[in-house]
Formats: sequence, C-alpha cells, structure tokens
Amino acid sequence: MGREWFVRWSGGITVAFVSSFSGRAMAEANVVSSALLGPSASTRPPRPTQRRIPSESCRNPFPVNRSVFLAIAVVIGLTCAAIAQSPSNQKTASWTLTWSDEFNGPSGELPDASKWVIETGGRGWGNNELETYTARTQNVHQADGKLVITALKEDFTGPDGIARNYTSARLKTAGKFSQTYGRFEARIKIPRGQGIWPAFWMLGEDIATAGWPACGEIDIMENVGFEPSKVHGTLHGPGYSGENPLTDSYALPDGKRFADDFHIFAVEWEPEAIRFYVDDALYATQTPKDVPTGKRWVFNHPFFLLLNVAVGGNWPKYPDETTQFPQSMFVDYVRVYSRK
Repeated sequence: MGREWFVRWSGGITVAFVSSFSGRAMAEANVVSSALLGPSASTRPPRPTQRRIPSESCRNPFPVNRSVFLAIAVVIGLTCAAIAQSPSNQKTASWTLTWSDEFNGPSGELPDASKWVIETGGRGWGNNELETYTARTQNVHQADGKLVITALKEDFTGPDGIARNYTSARLKTAGKFSQTYGRFEARIKIPRGQGIWPAFWMLGEDIATAGWPACGEIDIMENVGFEPSKVHGTLHGPGYSGENPLTDSYALPDGKRFADDFHIFAVEWEPEAIRFYVDDALYATQTPKDVPTGKRWVFNHPFFLLLNVAVGGNWPKYPDETTQFPQSMFVDYVRVYSRK
C-alpha cells in the first residue's frame, strides 16, 4: 500500500509524493488551477503591463520559477520515500516489539532486576577465561541511557574463593524472558584490545536439563580483540559446537574498527532458518540443511539472552602488554520482536 504526502504552494501547484514499501517512489506535479496558472507559454496571451512597485524593499530578491519548485518537490518526495523504505520503518511494518530494555534507569545503578540476572564467579566458564564476573557497579551499571559493562585489571577474590587478576560482568534474561523465533537485536559499541572478548548471544532455555550444546546456542555477535574489524555469528548444537560450529563473519570495509562506533547486531530466527545481520546488512543464513548429517537442528524452543565481556579464553587468547584497561562495552538498547 502506498503512502502520499502533499505539499502546496501559492499559485495553484500541488505536488503529491507517492511511495510504497515495495521500493517504488513517484513525484508528480499536478496543476490544480489552470485559471491561476494560465495556458502554456506558446498560447498564453501577452501579459498586461504591470504597475511597478515603488518600494524596492517589497520586491522578492530571490525570484524562483516553477521548475525550481518542481525540482525541490522531487527531492523532497524521494527523501520521504527513502524514509518510508528505511529498514527501521520496514521493521515496524513486519514486526511487533515483545520485549526491550532501553537502559534508561538512573545513572550509576545496576540494570533492571526484573529483566536481568547478573551472573557471578571466576570459574573460567568453560573457556579458560581469566576474569571473575561480579555484580558490582564498577563492572556493570547504567549511564546516560546505556548499559556499561567494564572489564578491569585488578586483584580480586570473589565469594567462590577464586583469586583472579581481572573482573567484568555477565548478564542473562534466564527466568525473566525467553522467546522462540523472532528478531533479536542490540545496538552496541564494543571494547577493544588483545584478549578482550565481548558477546551478545542466546542459550536454550532447557540448558539445565538438556545441557550444552544440546540446548543450542545462538551467538548474535562475538568479537575477539585480535580481529578489530570483524564480528562472528555462530550456531552451536549437538555435533556442531566448540571448534566446529555453524559460523560466518562480517568485516567492516576500509579497515574500520567495530570499537570506534555503535553498530546494530541482530538475528532473524524462523523455524527453518536463522539470518545474521550487522547494521541491517544480511551476511549469513543457517538452515537445517547446514547441520552435519545425522545431527539435530535444535533451534525450535525458547532461548534467553546474554551480554558479557570476557577477558582471555581459548579463542581470543590472553591480554598482553598492548592491552589497555579498563575496557567497556556500551549497549544502547536490546530489543526483541515477533512476526506480525
């Protein structure tokens, strides 16, 4: 269905802009009062002599003819059409928001406890990570409408009695929110540095009973510090996990680095496909046909969300003399949609 905008100028010209979500746009100039505009230049009778306006200040110092107005109208029309066809507007047309956190709580305070569980501990988390995750505001808090997760270099012993040289934070929505299928996205500015490992990801809600990787894992965004221009999107399941997952990557052009600005990381998850996006650019699609022969596609039940910044691990390796601390990940929002 198209949308129309009308702009009317004096002199009887109405310019109608018509756009549709199919990508078509048209700018149409319509003369609505021939009496005002008169016939074409070739048949128009000579104009009567006009009385000169005595005051110079009353003259229009910037005379603009109708062709200029029409050119301006076309530009405005195309701009309006582009807005209507933008990914955000198309998203609104296709999806219904089911859950979100805009992190608009008081600056300096922990994130909303009705939405997030803060995990703690220094047990390596299955990846030989070096940090202890804490629930301290030094490691996780809200500030100026954003979630801030900060990795620190410090000597720290948590309640589990494990002594570590780094701290950070890890959040999940388990027990608070989970969903099967939909669009899951976050706008994030990641940290940087050798051994730094930020992630926005999902785990199957049945992890406590099915275990990992049978529960399934969807890594919407992972970055390892030695690849500053690249992020990875990955699926882990039974028979395709660890070092042999279903995975692909997206690289910024011209050597740009993800840590220099915010980017939107998303997946669109359907029963027979999971698509990976960076800034609304599709870069990978995984389907049951990609699963190794004889293995199961386990992405057909509720998953919950996670955000964390790890320090060190089997994949990113470990900080070195080039790694600077503190390092923070800034999350502008997390939003979840379902199909209309």
